[in-house]
Amino acid sequence: MLSNPPAKPTFNAEDIGQIAVGAFALSVPIAFSEEAWRLSASLPTLNLVLVVFLSLAFITLFAYQSVFQGNIIKRRRAFFLRVVAAYFLTLIVVGIVLLALNKLPLLTDPILALKRIILIAMPASMGAIIVDSFDKE
Repeated sequence: MLSNPPAKPTFNAEDIGQIAVGAFALSVPIAFSEEAWRLSASLPTLNLVLVVFLSLAFITLFAYQSVFQGNIIKRRRAFFLRVVAAYFLTLIVVGIVLLALNKLPLLTDPILALKRIILIAMPASMGAIIVDSFDKE
């Protein structure tokens, strides 16, 4: 009796595109907000760390429940790759959006630039993982 081997976890260009589109969709309206620019300037480091933690926690939970449907026993590596890739790609997309809007002061104030990216990446990362879930593992 032959058993089917477990599905090989994949992460391909389509997944990257879905994550980028989802991140872009939610980062654009927030990146245009002066409130987000000002809040990022005044946000203490501890709160910024909390924002990163919350972002990662919610995209991890969503990926576990929706993308992987609670079945990660044989796909842990793919699961963690998906979460890390979604957050990392979101940071890149948000950075590009802010750069396009001339609101990413990388050379003059890199700390503020990083704060803006992290703050706007919070909702954008949820958009990224939600769009990525449209094509489940």
